[in-house]
Amino acid sequence: MERWRGRVALVAGASVGIGAAIAVELVRLGMKVVGCARDVGKIQKLAAECQSAGHPGVLVPFKCDLSKEEEILSMFAAIKEQHKGVDVCINNAGLAHPEALLNGKTSGWKNMMDVNILGLSICTREAYQSMKERNVDDGHIININSMSGHRVLPNATTHFYTATKFAVTALTEGLRQELRAEKTHIRATSISPGLVETEFGPRLFKDDPDKAAGLYSEYKPLEAKDVASSVVYVLSAPPHVQIGDIQMRGTEQVS
Repeated sequence: MERWRGRVALVAGASVGIGAAIAVELVRLGMKVVGCARDVGKIQKLAAECQSAGHPGVLVPFKCDLSKEEEILSMFAAIKEQHKGVDVCINNAGLAHPEALLNGKTSGWKNMMDVNILGLSICTREAYQSMKERNVDDGHIININSMSGHRVLPNATTHFYTATKFAVTALTEGLRQELRAEKTHIRATSISPGLVETEFGPRLFKDDPDKAAGLYSEYKPLEAKDVASSVVYVLSAPPHVQIGDIQMRGTEQVS
């Protein structure tokens, strides 16, 4: 990770869970991390904790609603002005609504598409353009995907969410192909965790407290720091190594 010290990483969805763990770990390793989310107060608290811990990097909080293109574009403009640009883009922001295909609300479907697919794609485009205009040829774009991007579980409440994650799988491979066509050494990676103990599950099942409470009791799930470690592994790979996808589960998770 030595070559990344002092360089700029954008972590989308950095206020809690996996995004927060990634942001803190990269700061610990000496990167300048722009962490964005709607709830910027939580990122400000993380930034203060990183400073108190004496980490060599810095966490820069930025308020951004990733379902709104104008806010994403304003964020990239601010990063360009204040930090020159992005060297690493980690598209971690994602959400799920329990909206089944047969009777789900269109508003929930649209929100998942806006954040999980369009927000990710806009950040990817702007990050690449930032790298290109500065002749950064060793950048990295990492999409935090899901095992749901590789299989469909018999759970109606997650079927539309699953479709958005299948899209992330396709977008990551498509990005890799386009980067190769441009003859750049910028890399694209998807990291696909199974069940991770974060606020994601309880938020999804907030209307079913019993299901939310039992979500992490059947077996030991992954922890956010496990996914952060995978990000570090990917970034640490030699420049000639392209890691396309990491699929990871807790050892007791069946599907």
